[in-house]
Amino acid sequence: LMVLKSKVCSDCTKIFLQWICVSSTSSSNLTCLDHIIQVVTAVIFTVHQEFLKQGEPTSARCDELESLRKRGCDAARIENPHGSQKILKNKAVTNRKKGAEKLRPEDITQIQPQKLSLNLRSGEPQNIKLKFKRAEDYPIDLYYLMDLSYSMKDDLENVKNLGTSLMKEMSKITSDFRIGFGSFVEKTVMPYISTTPAKLLNPCTVDQNCTSPFSYKNVLKLTSNGQQFNILVGNQQISGNLDSPEGGFDAIMQVAVCGEHIGWRNVTRLLVFSTDAGFHFAGDGKLGGIVLPNDGKCHLENNMYSMSHYYDYPSIAHLVQKLSENNIQTIFAVTEEFQPVYKELKNLIPKSAVGTLSANSSNVINLIVDAYNSLSSEVILENSKLPEGVTITYQSHCKNGVVNEGESGRKCSNISIGDEVSFNINITAQGCPKQDKPESIKIKPLGFTEEVEILLSFICECECHKHGIENSDMCHNGNGTFECGACRCNKGRVGRQCECRKDEVSTEDLDKNCRKDNGTDICSNNGECVCGTCECKKRDNPEERYSGKFCECDNFNCDRSNNKLCGGHGRCECRVCICDANYTGSACDCSLDASTCLASNKQICNGRGICECGTCRCTDPKFQGPTCEICPTCPGVCTEHKSCVQCRAFGTGEKKDTCERDCSYFNLIKVKDRDKLPQPVQAFPLMHCKERDANDCWFYYTYAVNNTEKEVHVVETLECPAGPDIIPIVAGVVTGIVLIGLALLLIWKLLMIIHDRREFAKFEKEKMNAKWDTGENPIYKSAVTTVINPKYEGK
Repeated sequence: LMVLKSKVCSDCTKIFLQWICVSSTSSSNLTCLDHIIQVVTAVIFTVHQEFLKQGEPTSARCDELESLRKRGCDAARIENPHGSQKILKNKAVTNRKKGAEKLRPEDITQIQPQKLSLNLRSGEPQNIKLKFKRAEDYPIDLYYLMDLSYSMKDDLENVKNLGTSLMKEMSKITSDFRIGFGSFVEKTVMPYISTTPAKLLNPCTVDQNCTSPFSYKNVLKLTSNGQQFNILVGNQQISGNLDSPEGGFDAIMQVAVCGEHIGWRNVTRLLVFSTDAGFHFAGDGKLGGIVLPNDGKCHLENNMYSMSHYYDYPSIAHLVQKLSENNIQTIFAVTEEFQPVYKELKNLIPKSAVGTLSANSSNVINLIVDAYNSLSSEVILENSKLPEGVTITYQSHCKNGVVNEGESGRKCSNISIGDEVSFNINITAQGCPKQDKPESIKIKPLGFTEEVEILLSFICECECHKHGIENSDMCHNGNGTFECGACRCNKGRVGRQCECRKDEVSTEDLDKNCRKDNGTDICSNNGECVCGTCECKKRDNPEERYSGKFCECDNFNCDRSNNKLCGGHGRCECRVCICDANYTGSACDCSLDASTCLASNKQICNGRGICECGTCRCTDPKFQGPTCEICPTCPGVCTEHKSCVQCRAFGTGEKKDTCERDCSYFNLIKVKDRDKLPQPVQAFPLMHCKERDANDCWFYYTYAVNNTEKEVHVVETLECPAGPDIIPIVAGVVTGIVLIGLALLLIWKLLMIIHDRREFAKFEKEKMNAKWDTGENPIYKSAVTTVINPKYEGK
């Protein structure tokens, strides 16, 4: 109405509105206000029919928000609906203490809220917050399912008094506790049991009194009378079978689905499965000729499973489904021997636990209490099957500030009675459902009967669709409904304004109007000819589009600079860049602004170059840089940069304290030795420098300007004059002293030898020359007496 008032005078507006109200009585059952909204909407969108360029399809009106704004669509005329949520049922979680007024199970609330409705827009997540709090003194139903094959004979004796003992123990946890009992053996067909008449009556040995074999028997419906439990269980007898695995899965299935026979309430449901053997599962029934899959339905007659010979054992997945549907938490009480098997089974069944049963089941009460505490201390959320295109994510906020995401976001552990935890859940629609109707999903904590119902509706149309003008004159004499600024054609009509019948669309005469210059390509191969008018194709990128009478134009095939369309300084229209102010060139990459070429002396390019497209082209080859002020080969370059190279490379020099502030204007690259320094090349000048520091050490570096980047390559080790090596000097002195001493000893020895030889020679010579006195001693008498034999003749 404000638009109309701004166009015409107020008197004309009154007359116009009166005409609308009068005409409304002769058409449909719409009110005068509805007609006003329709006409005003039509006027608004008529004003903006020029929004679409020639050749663009009407679907181009739907685009990303930013794209519509860039194309000139006013924010006031953009419909951008958002999703919403509404809480329909929000009963607060129960907060009471044990011993307080007793409540009915249906009056106890542990999860909040209970029902919501979400209005989802595609791609936009809706976040909901769920609160969970374990209620104190929450009722418990416990069903004890026991293997009564012969190997469990001693266990039965201990279970006979279980009722009253367990009642007493569980009273510490809840004041509302009920207990039931069932037993199982095996399918009553060969080869699981012996079918001889005698064995059917008594499957045990002759001296043992056993009851006939059976598959599953519901002995006692859930009751709060522990004494009755003791009496009925005390009357039970052991049975027997042939093979080791038992038919426990048949019994579990019946306990899960026969809620009326068992007496389950909408409270915590516990199933204790007690055995000392393995189990048969789906497929094992073939051994007995049973091929029909288990149907997952209740078949109890007189509290006995009547179809064990007809249906196969259930599969593990089937059991998981039924246990989850009926909110039953399972406790496997098994002997040590079969612990590994049932622990693997526990991993497949959510909200289940495994306890080690003693040989005679004497610890069964402690086992049940511990398993219950373990199960109840963990909450795990699961959701029903999601509608197509809907996704859900979880984030849990648990005790002590622990936050989990992903699959771990579905659960919280170590929850005590009275603890409160919360879950943030994001639900997102990825599109509109094929069947345009509301959907619903349910979220519930495993093992609990409470659930959260979420009703889903989807935003698949804009609000303007509701105010369309049927048979509008804007759609070629009323051949369509004018809505959201475009015509939605009646059946059998096509075209932007519904100007053609479908049987006229592909005629040769109309196709001629879609060929540019009588060529062969229809709509330049970028669109379709509809009623003699080209409707251009849509691109995957919403920013890119074809346009023009023959779809010959586009806004994405213009020249590029720096990998940007029109250099980022213009817009592409019909494959030609329309440059912004102060830019020119085919890619708008040439700036007409010379301020970027001003040197520090206020001269253009320092007087040593020419400013071209906002960049200096230096005419003096010695100078370079953005304003032709850098001369890497001029004298004094090495001295100018010496201090900065020192502080950055070696942490020394005059500027070591101000290095980060004063010396960050170049890139420093260290090399190992002088051979690795870059050599002069034609591309850019380079200066080799050799400088000496305060310690008389030399360092070598190069300075160059590569385009606008200043680069310094420096040898990472200093070349310092070598100082005296003390160890070799000391070693030399010691060695010299030792050698000199040895030499002196050798010389002394040699001189002594020469002297001795001379003395000996002199002695020998004197000896030769000596003359001795040969006179005899008159007193001397020879000691030899010579006697001559007178007969000796000397021959």
